[in-house]
Amino acid sequence: MTGSFVTRDGSSWVPEYLTAIDGKTCIGCGRCFKVCSREVMNLYGVDESGEILGVCDDEDDDFDGELNRMIMVVDHAGSCIGCGACARVCPKNCQIHVAAEKLAACAGA
Repeated sequence: MTGSFVTRDGSSWVPEYLTAIDGKTCIGCGRCFKVCSREVMNLYGVDESGEILGVCDDEDDDFDGELNRMIMVVDHAGSCIGCGACARVCPKNCQIHVAAEKLAACAGA
């Protein structure tokens, strides 16, 4: 994975993979989820103390009244293709992306 990356026309390109989302900054708007074609993340419910309650399956899920807010959580980081669509639509810039070369270097260490 440490080789050079190119687009179809031969332009150089470095994928930046989604590795985490800052739950304190995320507002749970779901924009990133809607543009992700790889199901990398899911919407989770959070209670008042900040504890994650679980995946929000539908709009009526209030976790027995414990739901305070919702956030996106990276569930399947390995499915990310590094396209950056999620970063472009995030209004809070709360996502952490890592360049392919850096991930490869960390994996080899």
